[in-house]
Amino acid sequence: MADCFENLIVQKLSLLVELNDPINPDLYQKFDVKRGLRYSDGRGVLAGLTQIGDVIGYDVIDGKKVAVPGKLIYRGYDVEDLVQDTMTRDEFGFEQTVYLLLFGELPTKVQLEEFRSYLGNHRALPDNFTEDMIMKAPSPDIMNKLARCVLASYSYDSNPDDSAIPNVLGQCIDLVAKFSTFSAYAYQAKRRYYDKKSMYIHNPLPELSTAENFLRLIRSDKSYSKLEAEILDLALVLHAEHGGGNNSSFSIHVVSSADTDTYSAIAAAVGSLKGRRHGGANMMVMEMMDDIKANVKDWSNETEIKEYLRKIVRKEAFNRTGLIYGQGHAVYTVSDPRAILLRDKAAELAKEKNMMEEYGLYCAIERLAPEVFAEEKSSDKQICTNVDFYSGFVYTMLNIPRELFTPIFAMSRIAGWAAHRIEEVIAGGRIYRPAYKNVLNQRTFIPMEERK
Repeated sequence: MADCFENLIVQKLSLLVELNDPINPDLYQKFDVKRGLRYSDGRGVLAGLTQIGDVIGYDVIDGKKVAVPGKLIYRGYDVEDLVQDTMTRDEFGFEQTVYLLLFGELPTKVQLEEFRSYLGNHRALPDNFTEDMIMKAPSPDIMNKLARCVLASYSYDSNPDDSAIPNVLGQCIDLVAKFSTFSAYAYQAKRRYYDKKSMYIHNPLPELSTAENFLRLIRSDKSYSKLEAEILDLALVLHAEHGGGNNSSFSIHVVSSADTDTYSAIAAAVGSLKGRRHGGANMMVMEMMDDIKANVKDWSNETEIKEYLRKIVRKEAFNRTGLIYGQGHAVYTVSDPRAILLRDKAAELAKEKNMMEEYGLYCAIERLAPEVFAEEKSSDKQICTNVDFYSGFVYTMLNIPRELFTPIFAMSRIAGWAAHRIEEVIAGGRIYRPAYKNVLNQRTFIPMEERK
Protein backbone atom coordinates (compact mmCIF):
# COMPACT_ATOMS: atom_id res chain seq x y z
CA MET A 1 0.00 0.00 0.00
CA ALA A 2 2.85 2.37 0.90
CA ASP A 3 4.61 1.65 -2.40
CA CYS A 4 1.42 2.38 -4.32
CA PHE A 5 1.02 5.71 -2.48
CA GLU A 6 4.61 6.67 -3.18
CA ASN A 7 4.20 5.81 -6.85
CA LEU A 8 1.24 8.14 -7.05
CA ILE A 9 3.30 10.93 -5.50
CA VAL A 10 6.09 10.41 -8.03
CA GLN A 11 3.59 10.37 -10.90
CA LYS A 12 2.03 13.59 -9.65
CA LEU A 13 5.41 15.28 -9.31
CA SER A 14 6.39 14.03 -12.75
CA LEU A 15 3.54 16.07 -14.22
CA LEU A 16 5.13 19.20 -12.76
CA VAL A 17 8.46 18.30 -14.31
CA GLU A 18 6.87 17.73 -17.72
CA LEU A 19 5.00 21.02 -17.40
CA ASN A 20 7.88 23.23 -16.29
CA ASP A 21 10.97 21.84 -18.03
CA PRO A 22 10.23 22.05 -21.79
CA ILE A 23 11.90 24.89 -23.69
CA ASN A 24 10.36 26.47 -26.77
CA PRO A 25 12.41 25.20 -29.77
CA ASP A 26 12.13 28.63 -31.44
CA LEU A 27 14.31 30.10 -28.69
CA TYR A 28 17.30 28.07 -29.84
CA GLN A 29 17.16 29.83 -33.19
CA LYS A 30 16.42 33.21 -31.63
CA PHE A 31 19.55 33.09 -29.45
CA ASP A 32 21.67 31.26 -32.06
CA VAL A 33 22.21 28.27 -29.78
CA LYS A 34 24.19 25.41 -31.32
CA ARG A 35 22.09 22.53 -30.01
CA GLY A 36 24.21 19.52 -29.22
CA LEU A 37 27.24 21.74 -29.97
CA ARG A 38 26.42 21.44 -33.67
CA TYR A 39 25.80 23.91 -36.46
CA SER A 40 22.57 23.63 -38.43
CA ASP A 41 24.33 21.59 -41.16
CA GLY A 42 25.42 18.97 -38.63
CA ARG A 43 29.06 20.06 -38.24
CA GLY A 44 30.36 20.09 -34.71
CA VAL A 45 31.23 23.36 -33.01
CA LEU A 46 35.00 23.62 -32.54
CA ALA A 47 35.42 23.14 -28.79
CA GLY A 48 39.01 21.97 -28.51
CA LEU A 49 42.17 20.75 -30.20
CA THR A 50 43.54 17.21 -30.33
CA GLN A 51 46.37 15.27 -31.91
CA ILE A 52 44.89 11.85 -31.24
CA GLY A 53 42.28 11.17 -33.90
CA ASP A 54 40.45 12.72 -36.81
CA VAL A 55 37.24 11.87 -38.63
CA ILE A 56 36.99 13.09 -42.23
CA GLY A 57 33.69 13.02 -44.08
CA TYR A 58 33.77 16.21 -46.12
CA ASP A 59 36.08 18.87 -47.47
CA VAL A 60 35.53 22.60 -47.95
CA ILE A 61 36.18 23.76 -51.52
CA ASP A 62 35.62 27.41 -52.50
CA GLY A 63 33.78 27.90 -49.23
CA LYS A 64 31.38 25.02 -49.88
CA LYS A 65 31.08 21.77 -47.95
CA VAL A 66 31.83 18.87 -50.31
CA ALA A 67 31.27 15.21 -49.37
CA VAL A 68 34.30 12.92 -49.74
CA PRO A 69 34.95 9.24 -48.98
CA GLY A 70 35.32 8.85 -45.24
CA LYS A 71 38.65 8.50 -43.52
CA LEU A 72 39.52 7.67 -39.92
CA ILE A 73 42.91 8.90 -38.75
CA TYR A 74 44.80 7.68 -35.67
CA ARG A 75 47.71 9.97 -34.69
CA GLY A 76 48.09 11.03 -38.33
CA TYR A 77 47.90 7.52 -39.78
CA ASP A 78 45.01 6.24 -41.89
CA VAL A 79 43.32 3.36 -40.05
CA GLU A 80 43.17 1.44 -43.33
CA ASP A 81 46.98 1.39 -43.37
CA LEU A 82 47.07 0.11 -39.78
CA VAL A 83 44.67 -2.69 -40.66
CA GLN A 84 46.56 -3.60 -43.81
CA ASP A 85 49.83 -3.68 -41.85
CA THR A 86 48.54 -6.19 -39.31
CA MET A 87 46.99 -8.34 -42.03
CA THR A 88 50.29 -8.37 -43.94
CA ARG A 89 52.19 -9.40 -40.82
CA ASP A 90 49.42 -11.86 -39.84
CA GLU A 91 49.25 -10.40 -36.34
CA PHE A 92 46.57 -8.99 -34.07
CA GLY A 93 46.46 -5.22 -34.36
CA PHE A 94 44.63 -3.85 -31.33
CA GLU A 95 47.66 -3.74 -29.07
CA GLN A 96 49.66 -1.77 -31.66
CA THR A 97 46.67 0.58 -32.01
CA VAL A 98 46.64 1.18 -28.25
CA TYR A 99 50.38 1.90 -28.30
CA LEU A 100 49.98 4.38 -31.15
CA LEU A 101 47.06 6.21 -29.54
CA LEU A 102 48.74 6.47 -26.14
CA PHE A 103 52.28 7.34 -27.17
CA GLY A 104 51.77 9.10 -30.49
CA GLU A 105 54.06 6.97 -32.62
CA LEU A 106 54.24 3.50 -34.12
CA PRO A 107 56.19 0.97 -32.04
CA THR A 108 59.20 -1.01 -33.14
CA LYS A 109 58.90 -4.78 -32.95
CA VAL A 110 60.69 -4.84 -29.60
CA GLN A 111 58.58 -2.00 -28.18
CA LEU A 112 55.37 -3.71 -29.26
CA GLU A 113 56.39 -7.02 -27.70
CA GLU A 114 57.25 -5.28 -24.43
CA PHE A 115 53.91 -3.46 -24.45
CA ARG A 116 51.94 -6.61 -25.24
CA SER A 117 53.68 -8.35 -22.34
CA TYR A 118 52.84 -5.44 -20.02
CA LEU A 119 49.18 -5.53 -21.01
CA GLY A 120 49.05 -9.31 -20.65
CA ASN A 121 50.45 -9.17 -17.15
CA HIS A 122 47.80 -6.65 -16.10
CA ARG A 123 44.65 -8.42 -17.37
CA ALA A 124 44.06 -10.38 -14.15
CA LEU A 125 41.98 -8.60 -11.51
CA PRO A 126 43.26 -7.84 -7.98
CA ASP A 127 42.76 -10.40 -5.21
CA ASN A 128 39.09 -10.69 -4.16
CA PHE A 129 37.99 -8.11 -6.77
CA THR A 130 35.98 -10.63 -8.78
CA GLU A 131 34.16 -11.98 -5.74
CA ASP A 132 33.64 -8.74 -3.83
CA MET A 133 33.09 -6.20 -6.60
CA ILE A 134 31.48 -8.27 -9.36
CA MET A 135 29.89 -11.47 -8.04
CA LYS A 136 28.43 -9.93 -4.87
CA ALA A 137 26.91 -7.02 -6.76
CA PRO A 138 25.87 -8.24 -10.24
CA SER A 139 23.99 -6.02 -12.65
CA PRO A 140 21.48 -6.88 -15.37
CA ASP A 141 23.26 -4.30 -17.57
CA ILE A 142 26.95 -5.04 -18.10
CA MET A 143 27.78 -1.43 -18.97
CA ASN A 144 26.51 -0.42 -15.55
CA LYS A 145 28.71 -3.08 -13.97
CA LEU A 146 31.66 -1.97 -16.08
CA ALA A 147 31.36 1.60 -14.79
CA ARG A 148 31.20 0.29 -11.22
CA CYS A 149 34.29 -1.85 -11.80
CA VAL A 150 36.16 1.24 -12.96
CA LEU A 151 35.10 3.22 -9.91
CA ALA A 152 35.89 0.29 -7.60
CA SER A 153 39.42 0.18 -9.02
CA TYR A 154 40.05 3.48 -7.25
CA SER A 155 39.95 1.60 -3.95
CA TYR A 156 42.60 -0.86 -5.15
CA ASP A 157 44.99 1.90 -6.21
CA SER A 158 47.55 3.01 -3.61
CA ASN A 159 47.82 6.46 -5.21
CA PRO A 160 44.52 7.10 -7.04
CA ASP A 161 44.46 10.93 -7.01
CA ASP A 162 47.99 11.66 -8.19
CA SER A 163 47.69 13.47 -11.54
CA ALA A 164 51.38 13.21 -12.44
CA ILE A 165 51.68 11.77 -15.95
CA PRO A 166 53.55 8.56 -14.98
CA ASN A 167 50.79 7.74 -12.50
CA VAL A 168 47.92 8.63 -14.87
CA LEU A 169 49.56 6.66 -17.66
CA GLY A 170 49.93 3.62 -15.42
CA GLN A 171 46.28 3.85 -14.39
CA CYS A 172 45.16 4.14 -18.02
CA ILE A 173 47.20 1.19 -19.26
CA ASP A 174 45.96 -0.91 -16.36
CA LEU A 175 42.34 -0.13 -17.29
CA VAL A 176 42.99 -0.87 -20.97
CA ALA A 177 44.28 -4.29 -19.93
CA LYS A 178 41.44 -5.05 -17.52
CA PHE A 179 38.38 -3.87 -19.48
CA SER A 180 37.98 -7.19 -21.30
CA THR A 181 38.21 -9.09 -18.01
CA PHE A 182 35.76 -6.74 -16.30
CA SER A 183 33.26 -7.24 -19.12
CA ALA A 184 33.63 -11.03 -19.33
CA TYR A 185 33.28 -11.56 -15.58
CA ALA A 186 30.33 -9.14 -15.35
CA TYR A 187 28.67 -11.21 -18.06
CA GLN A 188 29.25 -14.40 -16.07
CA ALA A 189 27.70 -12.81 -12.98
CA LYS A 190 24.66 -11.79 -15.00
CA ARG A 191 24.32 -15.33 -16.35
CA ARG A 192 24.25 -16.74 -12.85
CA TYR A 193 22.08 -14.23 -11.00
CA TYR A 194 19.70 -12.99 -13.69
CA ASP A 195 19.62 -15.67 -16.38
CA LYS A 196 19.87 -18.62 -13.94
CA LYS A 197 22.52 -20.25 -16.13
CA SER A 198 25.87 -21.82 -15.39
CA MET A 199 28.76 -19.47 -14.72
CA TYR A 200 32.34 -20.18 -15.78
CA ILE A 201 35.31 -18.11 -14.67
CA HIS A 202 38.52 -18.60 -16.61
CA ASN A 203 41.80 -16.84 -15.95
CA PRO A 204 43.11 -14.58 -18.72
CA LEU A 205 46.35 -15.74 -20.31
CA PRO A 206 49.13 -13.11 -20.54
CA GLU A 207 50.40 -14.37 -23.89
CA LEU A 208 47.06 -13.93 -25.67
CA SER A 209 45.78 -10.82 -27.42
CA THR A 210 42.81 -8.82 -26.15
CA ALA A 211 40.51 -10.44 -28.73
CA GLU A 212 41.71 -13.97 -27.97
CA ASN A 213 41.42 -13.50 -24.23
CA PHE A 214 37.90 -12.12 -24.45
CA LEU A 215 36.61 -15.01 -26.57
CA ARG A 216 38.32 -17.42 -24.19
CA LEU A 217 36.75 -15.82 -21.11
CA ILE A 218 33.15 -15.80 -22.33
CA ARG A 219 33.06 -19.38 -23.67
CA SER A 220 32.64 -22.45 -21.51
CA ASP A 221 35.17 -24.46 -23.52
CA LYS A 222 37.59 -21.50 -23.93
CA SER A 223 37.94 -22.30 -27.66
CA TYR A 224 37.88 -20.01 -30.70
CA SER A 225 39.10 -20.12 -34.29
CA LYS A 226 41.86 -17.90 -35.67
CA LEU A 227 39.37 -16.18 -37.98
CA GLU A 228 37.02 -15.46 -35.07
CA ALA A 229 39.81 -13.79 -33.11
CA GLU A 230 40.97 -11.88 -36.18
CA ILE A 231 37.61 -10.30 -36.92
CA LEU A 232 37.04 -9.38 -33.27
CA ASP A 233 40.51 -7.83 -33.24
CA LEU A 234 39.58 -5.85 -36.36
CA ALA A 235 36.42 -4.57 -34.66
CA LEU A 236 38.51 -3.46 -31.68
CA VAL A 237 40.93 -1.58 -33.93
CA LEU A 238 38.09 0.17 -35.77
CA HIS A 239 36.29 1.27 -32.60
CA ALA A 240 39.36 2.39 -30.64
CA GLU A 241 39.14 6.11 -31.43
CA HIS A 242 36.87 8.55 -33.22
CA GLY A 243 38.14 12.05 -32.52
CA GLY A 244 37.63 14.21 -29.45
CA GLY A 245 34.12 15.30 -30.35
CA ASN A 246 32.24 12.03 -29.94
CA ASN A 247 30.13 12.08 -26.80
CA SER A 248 32.14 9.70 -24.62
CA SER A 249 35.56 11.11 -25.56
CA PHE A 250 34.25 14.64 -25.04
CA SER A 251 33.03 13.48 -21.63
CA ILE A 252 36.60 12.45 -20.84
CA HIS A 253 37.86 15.94 -21.67
CA VAL A 254 35.09 17.69 -19.72
CA VAL A 255 35.42 15.58 -16.57
CA SER A 256 39.23 15.51 -16.69
CA SER A 257 39.30 19.31 -17.00
CA ALA A 258 37.83 19.47 -13.49
CA ASP A 259 41.10 17.91 -12.22
CA THR A 260 39.46 14.74 -10.97
CA ASP A 261 40.90 11.23 -10.83
CA THR A 262 41.31 8.86 -13.78
CA TYR A 263 38.66 6.42 -12.56
CA SER A 264 35.96 9.09 -12.29
CA ALA A 265 36.75 10.35 -15.79
CA ILE A 266 36.72 6.90 -17.41
CA ALA A 267 33.53 5.90 -15.59
CA ALA A 268 31.83 9.01 -16.98
CA ALA A 269 32.81 7.93 -20.49
CA VAL A 270 31.38 4.45 -19.88
CA GLY A 271 28.10 6.03 -18.83
CA SER A 272 28.04 8.08 -22.02
CA LEU A 273 28.82 5.11 -24.26
CA LYS A 274 25.99 3.11 -22.69
CA GLY A 275 23.47 5.45 -24.30
CA ARG A 276 21.39 4.22 -27.22
CA ARG A 277 22.34 7.33 -29.20
CA HIS A 278 26.01 6.42 -28.85
CA GLY A 279 27.46 2.99 -28.13
CA GLY A 280 24.08 1.33 -27.80
CA ALA A 281 23.20 2.10 -31.42
CA ASN A 282 24.20 -1.36 -32.65
CA MET A 283 21.47 -2.84 -30.45
CA MET A 284 18.88 -0.81 -32.36
CA VAL A 285 20.29 -2.22 -35.60
CA MET A 286 19.88 -5.77 -34.31
CA GLU A 287 16.30 -5.15 -33.19
CA MET A 288 15.49 -3.68 -36.61
CA MET A 289 17.12 -6.60 -38.39
CA ASP A 290 15.09 -9.05 -36.30
CA ASP A 291 11.98 -7.24 -37.54
CA ILE A 292 13.13 -7.20 -41.16
CA LYS A 293 14.04 -10.90 -41.14
CA ALA A 294 10.63 -11.72 -39.69
CA ASN A 295 8.71 -9.71 -42.29
CA VAL A 296 10.75 -10.12 -45.49
CA LYS A 297 10.09 -13.65 -46.70
CA ASP A 298 12.65 -13.79 -49.50
CA TRP A 299 15.98 -12.29 -48.39
CA SER A 300 17.28 -12.40 -51.95
CA ASN A 301 14.36 -10.40 -53.36
CA GLU A 302 15.55 -6.79 -53.51
CA THR A 303 12.09 -5.51 -54.46
CA GLU A 304 10.58 -7.03 -51.32
CA ILE A 305 13.44 -5.70 -49.18
CA LYS A 306 13.12 -2.24 -50.64
CA GLU A 307 9.36 -2.09 -50.06
CA TYR A 308 9.78 -3.05 -46.41
CA LEU A 309 12.47 -0.41 -45.97
CA ARG A 310 10.01 2.04 -47.48
CA LYS A 311 7.48 1.08 -44.79
CA ILE A 312 10.10 1.70 -42.09
CA VAL A 313 10.87 5.17 -43.47
CA ARG A 314 7.16 5.94 -43.69
CA LYS A 315 6.81 5.00 -39.99
CA GLU A 316 4.55 2.08 -40.91
CA ALA A 317 6.88 -0.66 -39.67
CA PHE A 318 9.33 -1.60 -36.91
CA ASN A 319 9.34 1.06 -34.15
CA ARG A 320 7.59 3.78 -36.18
CA THR A 321 10.46 6.28 -35.87
CA GLY A 322 11.10 6.44 -39.60
CA LEU A 323 14.76 5.54 -39.07
CA ILE A 324 16.72 2.79 -40.79
CA TYR A 325 19.28 2.15 -38.08
CA GLY A 326 22.89 1.77 -39.14
CA GLN A 327 22.36 4.22 -42.01
CA GLY A 328 23.76 7.73 -41.89
CA HIS A 329 26.43 9.35 -39.73
CA ALA A 330 27.05 12.75 -38.17
CA VAL A 331 30.35 13.17 -40.05
CA TYR A 332 30.73 10.49 -42.73
CA THR A 333 28.73 11.10 -45.91
CA VAL A 334 30.01 9.10 -48.88
CA SER A 335 31.31 6.18 -46.82
CA ASP A 336 32.28 5.04 -43.32
CA PRO A 337 35.71 3.36 -43.68
CA ARG A 338 35.06 1.24 -40.59
CA ALA A 339 31.90 -0.23 -42.11
CA ILE A 340 33.70 -1.12 -45.34
CA LEU A 341 36.60 -2.86 -43.58
CA LEU A 342 34.31 -4.75 -41.22
CA ARG A 343 31.88 -5.72 -44.01
CA ASP A 344 34.63 -7.16 -46.19
CA LYS A 345 36.11 -9.22 -43.34
CA ALA A 346 32.63 -10.32 -42.28
CA ALA A 347 32.24 -12.10 -45.62
CA GLU A 348 35.00 -14.54 -44.60
CA LEU A 349 33.32 -15.30 -41.30
CA ALA A 350 29.89 -15.63 -42.92
CA LYS A 351 31.30 -18.35 -45.19
CA GLU A 352 32.82 -20.16 -42.21
CA LYS A 353 29.54 -19.93 -40.27
CA ASN A 354 27.23 -20.76 -43.23
CA MET A 355 25.51 -17.39 -42.91
CA MET A 356 25.99 -16.03 -46.44
CA GLU A 357 22.25 -15.65 -47.00
CA GLU A 358 21.97 -13.30 -44.03
CA TYR A 359 25.15 -11.52 -45.07
CA GLY A 360 23.55 -10.95 -48.47
CA LEU A 361 20.54 -9.39 -46.78
CA TYR A 362 22.77 -6.91 -44.95
CA CYS A 363 24.59 -6.00 -48.17
CA ALA A 364 21.29 -5.51 -49.99
CA ILE A 365 20.01 -3.15 -47.29
CA GLU A 366 23.27 -1.20 -47.51
CA ARG A 367 22.70 -0.73 -51.26
CA LEU A 368 18.97 -0.02 -51.10
CA ALA A 369 18.60 2.21 -48.03
CA PRO A 370 20.05 5.35 -49.68
CA GLU A 371 17.68 4.89 -52.63
CA VAL A 372 14.67 4.59 -50.34
CA PHE A 373 15.64 7.69 -48.35
CA ALA A 374 16.16 9.70 -51.53
CA GLU A 375 12.81 8.63 -52.97
CA GLU A 376 10.79 9.03 -49.78
CA LYS A 377 12.37 12.27 -48.58
CA SER A 378 12.81 13.81 -52.05
CA SER A 379 16.31 14.68 -50.95
CA ASP A 380 19.73 14.50 -52.56
CA LYS A 381 21.44 14.30 -49.15
CA GLN A 382 24.07 11.58 -49.14
CA ILE A 383 23.93 8.92 -46.45
CA CYS A 384 26.14 5.92 -45.93
CA THR A 385 26.11 2.74 -43.91
CA ASN A 386 27.90 3.19 -40.60
CA VAL A 387 29.94 0.69 -38.59
CA ASP A 388 27.03 -0.11 -36.24
CA PHE A 389 25.21 -1.78 -39.11
CA TYR A 390 27.75 -4.58 -39.47
CA SER A 391 29.26 -4.79 -35.97
CA GLY A 392 26.22 -6.43 -34.40
CA PHE A 393 26.05 -8.97 -37.23
CA VAL A 394 29.73 -9.81 -36.72
CA TYR A 395 29.24 -10.29 -32.98
CA THR A 396 26.21 -12.48 -33.67
CA MET A 397 28.28 -14.71 -35.98
CA LEU A 398 30.82 -14.94 -33.15
CA ASN A 399 27.99 -16.18 -30.90
CA ILE A 400 28.53 -13.26 -28.55
CA PRO A 401 25.41 -12.40 -26.50
CA ARG A 402 23.82 -9.06 -27.32
CA GLU A 403 24.31 -7.71 -23.83
CA LEU A 404 28.06 -7.73 -24.57
CA PHE A 405 27.89 -5.71 -27.80
CA THR A 406 28.29 -2.30 -26.15
CA PRO A 407 30.87 -3.54 -23.59
CA ILE A 408 32.98 -4.70 -26.56
CA PHE A 409 32.79 -1.13 -27.86
CA ALA A 410 34.04 0.05 -24.45
CA MET A 411 36.84 -2.55 -24.44
CA SER A 412 38.05 -0.93 -27.63
CA ARG A 413 37.32 2.75 -26.97
CA ILE A 414 39.13 2.69 -23.61
CA ALA A 415 42.25 3.08 -25.78
CA GLY A 416 41.03 6.41 -27.18
CA TRP A 417 39.61 7.50 -23.83
CA ALA A 418 42.95 6.89 -22.12
CA ALA A 419 44.75 8.93 -24.78
CA HIS A 420 42.25 11.79 -24.45
CA ARG A 421 42.49 11.67 -20.65
CA ILE A 422 46.28 12.07 -20.82
CA GLU A 423 46.03 14.76 -23.49
CA GLU A 424 43.64 16.80 -21.35
CA VAL A 425 45.87 16.50 -18.28
CA ILE A 426 48.91 17.62 -20.28
CA ALA A 427 47.48 20.20 -22.67
CA GLY A 428 44.10 21.25 -21.25
CA GLY A 429 44.61 23.64 -18.36
CA ARG A 430 41.11 25.10 -18.16
CA ILE A 431 37.87 23.65 -16.84
CA TYR A 432 35.12 23.40 -19.43
CA ARG A 433 32.45 26.02 -18.78
CA PRO A 434 30.21 26.64 -21.82
CA ALA A 435 27.42 29.17 -21.49
CA TYR A 436 23.73 28.40 -21.03
CA LYS A 437 21.26 31.26 -21.41
CA ASN A 438 18.44 31.37 -18.91
CA VAL A 439 15.15 31.94 -20.77
CA LEU A 440 12.84 32.06 -17.76
CA ASN A 441 11.94 35.56 -16.61
CA GLN A 442 12.51 36.43 -12.97
CA ARG A 443 9.36 35.94 -10.94
CA THR A 444 7.99 37.65 -7.84
CA PHE A 445 8.39 35.42 -4.80
CA ILE A 446 5.11 34.20 -3.27
CA PRO A 447 5.00 33.69 0.53
CA MET A 448 3.84 30.25 1.69
CA GLU A 449 0.53 31.48 3.09
CA GLU A 450 -0.43 33.00 -0.28
CA ARG A 451 0.31 29.95 -2.45
CA LYS A 452 -2.61 28.00 -3.82
